[in-house]
Amino acid sequence: MTAPTATILVIAYNMQAMIGDAVRSALAQTVPCEIIVSDDCSPDGGATLAAAREAVAGYTGPHRVTVRSTPRNLGLCLHLTELANLATGDILVCIGGDDIAYPHRTERLLQAFASERDAQIVGSHVDDIDANGKLLEASVRGTPYEIDQRWLLRRGKLAAVLGASMAIRRTLLTDFPPLEGKVEDNMLTLRAVLAGRCFCLPDALLGYRRHEGNLGTWVFDRSGKDYAGYERRNRRVLAMYREIAADQRRCIEARPDLPEARRRMGEQLADMYAIEADMREAVLDRPRSEWIGPLWRGLRHPGLRRKSLERAFKLVLPRRLFGKTG
Repeated sequence: MTAPTATILVIAYNMQAMIGDAVRSALAQTVPCEIIVSDDCSPDGGATLAAAREAVAGYTGPHRVTVRSTPRNLGLCLHLTELANLATGDILVCIGGDDIAYPHRTERLLQAFASERDAQIVGSHVDDIDANGKLLEASVRGTPYEIDQRWLLRRGKLAAVLGASMAIRRTLLTDFPPLEGKVEDNMLTLRAVLAGRCFCLPDALLGYRRHEGNLGTWVFDRSGKDYAGYERRNRRVLAMYREIAADQRRCIEARPDLPEARRRMGEQLADMYAIEADMREAVLDRPRSEWIGPLWRGLRHPGLRRKSLERAFKLVLPRRLFGKTG
């Protein structure tokens, strides 16, 4: 069997100050690849796109490089779907426009795909770095080496391989419905364990830049310690969880050829996300007498019991204290 080929996707949005480092890290990869640098129509007057083009100016190395922009802003998930249909590699190696890939990253990821033939995703640990590239914490944000549907159901903390660290089998996007929503990590992880196997290498292969513009920071924003901050965060999270549940159900419906056991556990995972969203919505919007149903469903799910018990405690607290209690 021939070795898998890679397309590196450098994905940017409003990253003028950092995109050059990301592009140069892609150009420094130790195996020849197709590289697509794609700006998602940043509203910065073309500054991010210009910085990306400057970073590749005069490049004469082994990689085949394209720099482009979407004609309109798509958001991360639709942007990934579009790029999957443009790429020619078997494996899509993602680099955020604010991150820095270490030179051997693509080589290590391709080796893992070659040795684990049914791998759909291979991610890795990362080093957290600040906006200036200074190391904050080494080798973090990983999962066990292999995760599967059973592990995710038991874990219940709505875990995923970090999207910034992922390399994705291209068919995970082209052979399933379009990826819809704001955040890709969980949807792609669920797709991977539905269709095959999912791995996370214990080595840090990427500098993951932490700054105020991170998508995850926006979704899980804990800057507000009052009820307004609590409500804002929970509405964003519950909307994301509904998107994840809906994506998993679309994938199951689109692939009747997959083993029934995997389809069944995929439905259970979709239910887990939907229950978590229902519990958050009940606490925000419904009278306390109507919390019981979603809380009971959460208590019956092994992976959601702790959060369900925490929310049951809120039954006796005034809403104004919710931001101070979690």
